[in-house]
Amino acid sequence: MTLLSLSSLDVARGSCRVLEGIDLAVRAGEFVGLLGPNGAGKTTLLRAALGLLPSRGGSSLARMTPADRARAAAFLPQAREIAWPMPVSAVVALGRIAHPGMAAPRDREAVDRAIAALDLEPLRDRDATTLSGGEQARVLIARALAQDTPLLVADEPVAGLDPAAGIRVMQLFAELAAQGRGVVASLHDLGLAARHCTRLVVLDRGRIAADGPPMQVLTPGLLARVFGITAHLSQGPDGPVFQPLSLSPQAAEPHRDS
Repeated sequence: MTLLSLSSLDVARGSCRVLEGIDLAVRAGEFVGLLGPNGAGKTTLLRAALGLLPSRGGSSLARMTPADRARAAAFLPQAREIAWPMPVSAVVALGRIAHPGMAAPRDREAVDRAIAALDLEPLRDRDATTLSGGEQARVLIARALAQDTPLLVADEPVAGLDPAAGIRVMQLFAELAAQGRGVVASLHDLGLAARHCTRLVVLDRGRIAADGPPMQVLTPGLLARVFGITAHLSQGPDGPVFQPLSLSPQAAEPHRDS
C-alpha cells in the first residue's frame, strides 16, 4: 500500500531550484531514511510533500484536505520548542485533535501508549516548558505518535537526543514500520540510518542521488561524492555497521540551504 507518492516534484526559491524532478513512493512497512549533506533539500522535500510549501509536480498528500492529511500523516518538524505551559500529557494529547469525535477511552489509550513508548511516564504531569531540550523533543515525538496515522514524517527526529534516546527513537520507528505503518525521517547520523532504516534515499543538490537498501546505497563512491568522507560499511550480526574513517580526497562543493 502506497502512503506517499511524489511525481516530478520541483521546488524553487526565486530563480534557485531547491528540488528538481523528485519521484518517490513510500509504502506501508518501510522505514525510509532521507539522507544528504546540509542544504541538500531534505527539509524542503518533507515540507513540500506535506503541502506546506508551494511546489510544482505532484504529491499525494498535498492534494488532500488539511483534515484528511492530518489523519493520513503526522509531521514532526525540526523545531522542538514548546511554547505553552502545559502538562506533558496535555501536549501529547494535542495529537488527537486530528480525530474529532473519537471516543475518549481510545484517545486516552493512544496518549498513554505514546507516553510509554518515549519513557515519559515520570514526566507526564510536569510543565512541558520546564523540561530540557531533549525531553521536550521526546514529548513532541510522542505527540506525533499519538496522532496514530498510517505515515509518520519526521525532520531530524534524533537531533539533540542523547545516544540512548536516539537509539530508542530509531528502534521505535523501525517497530512502527514492522507493524505496517510507514516512516520517513531525515537524518544526519549515517550509522543510525544504516542500522535501523529499511531503505535509504540520498539527496544531493536537490536531486535523488541514490535509493535502496542501506548496503547498496552507502557505497564508497557515493560517500566520497556526496558526503566527502571515506567510511566502511559492513554487515554485522544485528544489521549494517557504519564506520566513518576520514575526509575524502574528493572535496565536496558547497551546498545551498535546505
